[in-house]
Amino acid sequence: MRTPSFLIIALLVGGLVFAAALAVGNDYVFFAGYVVLQYVVLSTAWNILGGYCGYVNFGTGAFFAIGAYSTVAVYKLIENNELPHAVPIPVLMLIGGFVSGLIGLGMGYLTLRLRGAFFSIATLALAVVLETLVVNWDFVGGSRGAYVLRPETIAYLGNYVRYLFLIMLLLAIASLVIARLIERSRLGFGLATIRDDELAAEASGVPTLRLKLIATTLSGALMGMAGAPFPYYIAYLQPDSTFALDYAVNSIAMPLIGGTSTWIGPLIGSVLLGSLQQIITVTISSAVNLLLVGVVLVAFVIVAPNGIVGLVHKYLQHKGDDFVGRRHAGLDAPEAAADAGATPEAPS
Repeated sequence: MRTPSFLIIALLVGGLVFAAALAVGNDYVFFAGYVVLQYVVLSTAWNILGGYCGYVNFGTGAFFAIGAYSTVAVYKLIENNELPHAVPIPVLMLIGGFVSGLIGLGMGYLTLRLRGAFFSIATLALAVVLETLVVNWDFVGGSRGAYVLRPETIAYLGNYVRYLFLIMLLLAIASLVIARLIERSRLGFGLATIRDDELAAEASGVPTLRLKLIATTLSGALMGMAGAPFPYYIAYLQPDSTFALDYAVNSIAMPLIGGTSTWIGPLIGSVLLGSLQQIITVTISSAVNLLLVGVVLVAFVIVAPNGIVGLVHKYLQHKGDDFVGRRHAGLDAPEAAADAGATPEAPS
């Protein structure tokens, strides 16, 4: 399927999702659905570097927070100078994505020469450094946090949360289209060679550093765009909630549960795990969310180490073998006996 056709189908499915949420008639669906869509973007962005390229990034919370605090900085700038108009959220998302992508490029240039656990530790250190900077930056609230006032309603949609849900839905569609495009492009094939054997890829002439920098920049930009609307969603932003470990853990666990080899894996994992977390938050407590992630992740590592997509692919391969004519053990038994020197019993 070509990319324009896929985009049209994705937009139609997104329209159906939005219409179904409206039909429920409860704004909490938009409130909870926003979080699920947010994780779709974060896990898809993580998979561009962690799944396609094989570099595990623990700095998701840092890039997400960069996007969120870019919005706070713009909001404070307008508020302090008493400017008449607020900046639209799509523009704030572009600003957050640009800043996060730029930091992702710089981080990649400094750390992508490291491999394995050393790269992962470096990304975790980046998150700690950025959180320390934000805590000591009084302009965006510092350790006290910052309030962001949002409108209660918006024209044509009603509750403002519906508008945020729609924006995040469009960003989720865009991230899936980008991930699918990368997967089927020369960039995706180059990242796959790096994941399989980086030394062999370098020996074959693959520009490994350049491809890794592109992946890091795209991944960071999408994470920053996902974080940009967050201050308007939560209304009160503080470093502890923005740099929370949940973002790093979920953005890694969701692609692993869904499958890291393709664009649809993070989508499946995000919808499955994100929905379960929202249900548990309402019925039990949000404190159980990370416990749920750990239990589900361990279960899938044992049962389906390649994720749901890998499990389905393996099942379809076996079904395909049967469909094209592979004989079952019961039918092959007489032939096996004949090959061993025994005479099969003649049918009566």
